[in-house]
Amino acid sequence: MADQALVAQSAFAGWAPRNTTAVAFGVRDDLTIASLAAAKGQTEALSAAIRTAYGIELPTTPERVASNDIAFIWSGPDQWIAIADRHNNRDLESELKPLLTGLAAVVDHSDGRAVVRVSGPRARDVLAKGIPIDLHSRVFKSNSVAITHASHIGVTLWQIDDNPTYELALARSFADSFTHWLDHASAVYR
Repeated sequence: MADQALVAQSAFAGWAPRNTTAVAFGVRDDLTIASLAAAKGQTEALSAAIRTAYGIELPTTPERVASNDIAFIWSGPDQWIAIADRHNNRDLESELKPLLTGLAAVVDHSDGRAVVRVSGPRARDVLAKGIPIDLHSRVFKSNSVAITHASHIGVTLWQIDDNPTYELALARSFADSFTHWLDHASAVYR
């Protein structure tokens, strides 16, 4: 009988990220992702636990905060997405659950979400072709977050730095449609 073991595969298998002087795309398959939702009346205690464990304050508005090895992205009132590199088989669900018992629901999203990085001097122009928010540097700055859509595909978007570098998280099942749109939106910069 043939081996039928499941093998991890990128949501972007078959898509070749590109890098030009105008815009670069990269796949972030190296992440562990978990969502947090504060238990009723536990937001302050949850924030204190995160502050103690990671030395950062959970954002209360659409922002991204990061320490050296983890980022928390606001995703709604009393809700966040935690993201970290998966080096040494790190698993944020396993790491956060014991720390936040009774304070928050913690759910793994590592295999359910796909993350793409878009950067370069024309990154804003490419994203503006399908994202209906103002990405101008006066409005959307480093560590800004938006829950929006990209060409009708729901995304959580955050800006990493002023270069600008953006990351977009989306449901894994939409990766093929998203990359088709991204390729089309960036065609003029190839």
